[in-house]
Amino acid sequence: MSVSASVSDASSGWAVSTPGPIRNGPLERIRREIAAPGPEELLLRVEACGVCRTDLHLAEGDLVPRRPSTIPGHEIVGQVEAVGGEVGLFRVGDRVGGAWLRETCGSCRYCRSRRENLCPRSAYTGWDADGGFAETAVVPEAFAYRLPADRDPVLLAPLLCAGIIGFRALRRSELPEGGRLGIYGFGASAHLAAQVALAEGATVHVLTRSERARKLALELGAASAGGAYDRPPEPLDSAILFAPVGDLVPVALEALDRSGTLAVAGIHLSDVPVLNYQRHLFQERNLRSVTSNTRQDGRDFLALAERVGIQVTVSPYPLGRADRALADLAAGRVNGAAVLVPG
Repeated sequence: MSVSASVSDASSGWAVSTPGPIRNGPLERIRREIAAPGPEELLLRVEACGVCRTDLHLAEGDLVPRRPSTIPGHEIVGQVEAVGGEVGLFRVGDRVGGAWLRETCGSCRYCRSRRENLCPRSAYTGWDADGGFAETAVVPEAFAYRLPADRDPVLLAPLLCAGIIGFRALRRSELPEGGRLGIYGFGASAHLAAQVALAEGATVHVLTRSERARKLALELGAASAGGAYDRPPEPLDSAILFAPVGDLVPVALEALDRSGTLAVAGIHLSDVPVLNYQRHLFQERNLRSVTSNTRQDGRDFLALAERVGIQVTVSPYPLGRADRALADLAAGRVNGAAVLVPG
């Protein structure tokens, strides 16, 4: 049995029909009956949903769909409209965030060792279950985040994946205190991770193809901003690759100082060219990947974002223009983070 506010019978949104190039229109408009939340789930009335590059990978087929006609979107901000009978942490009317990590087994060796992001039976919002490119969404209580009621939901949405994944990528890069960080690609996740690094005393160099993104980087406090294949003005202690471009892996590795670390943040990456051991890996340079996040990552980042006052740059789109938002993201026309707003 669930407890609910007044909920309409149907919800409109977008689903991935036939994955393919964004120009072919892989998203389709849908209208579906609203599902009641399960015993441990929350039904949210979506206030805003960020548009992540992972959504683009799903729509274009780089990320193989796990179920037909899935609604993308995993940066969900919403108000609770109904709760399952076993829910105890949230009430109708609370503001809640739904993120990428949706379910883990809780019993495997990864879950038991606080590495639930590596759980072989993990499930994800907008991939294994419908996400937030819609007027309503259902999220598990155990994987939901409590969000402040006095914040603009459009500015909160990108924190729930772009922010959390950027935070984990920054930690995976093992940036030393006061270190020199290179950021390759400067979209939604990168512009948030850069602010965390700057708040912690790092020197940040941004390398990206977009002139608009380079301008934003300098406005946020980056020491330099150059082209994606440019050499940074000084050797790097750490680097993060946010652009899904395998060609940049050797470029970033070559820019590292001795014992530097490159963290690759994306869920999808084009092929990496052959690496030269002496140029790219010798002198104890490290190459690391980033896989999802733990719930503790989410809690730590959201608390940090509130404490240091992270500035979120957004490009809002009406929910009815989700296809345009993905097309703009694919073409590099989005400044900061794209966010869908129902209604």
